[in-house]
Amino acid sequence: MPGSLVVPDQTSLARRLTAEATGTAFLLAAVVGSGIMGDRLSGGNAAVALLANSLATGATLVALILAFGPVSGAHFNPAVTLCDALGRGIGWRHVPAYIAAQIAGAFTGVACAHLMFGEPVFAASRHVRSGAAQMFGEFIATLGLLAVIGSCVRLRSHAVPFAVGPYITGAYWFTSSTSFANPAVTLARSVTDTFSGIRPQDVPGFVAAQLLGTVTAAALLSWLVPAATYGSKPGSFADVP
Repeated sequence: MPGSLVVPDQTSLARRLTAEATGTAFLLAAVVGSGIMGDRLSGGNAAVALLANSLATGATLVALILAFGPVSGAHFNPAVTLCDALGRGIGWRHVPAYIAAQIAGAFTGVACAHLMFGEPVFAASRHVRSGAAQMFGEFIATLGLLAVIGSCVRLRSHAVPFAVGPYITGAYWFTSSTSFANPAVTLARSVTDTFSGIRPQDVPGFVAAQLLGTVTAAALLSWLVPAATYGSKPGSFADVP
């Protein structure tokens, strides 16, 4: 999509992929690590643990977008990459590499969080997240995330980090699924048997809902914020100060 998460042409693909993998790893370390810490310190109070988890994730996401946006666009999410490609913001030839880097980074981040907290490197989650209500929650979470990203990038690119982080924090609470909104995150969270995990058998439903949200968001943005609205020059995370 014009006005999408583009980066300077001179940035090499290797650097972009390294930024995507590194950023996604830190994102998962934040999600899983804060989930473990919050769970251990909350005395069994799930609401307090979720509050800690959501605040840490949202704050870390702002920092990561500011840090890596100018290098790779700071997608950290296959749904963002696919939505970007559907709008012609990133070439389809780069999509598989971006997604592979994000997935590799996500699993690395889980392993790092586990090592920091003395957990097994990987362990299949037993956290049940199933049912039509949670699938719909994931659809809404993903649609909202991509709408926020796409609209902000097209109309006020400097604001993207400060819109995305708070959105994720809020969506932890207003969606029934606690807003995974990211296929790489979903896959990686299936191998953490901690507060933020998801059973492997529940992953396909979440990913399907996320992909449906991605396609819906791309269609919505193409109509809601057309190219004529913001001119021919794309906005970019590279513009973030």
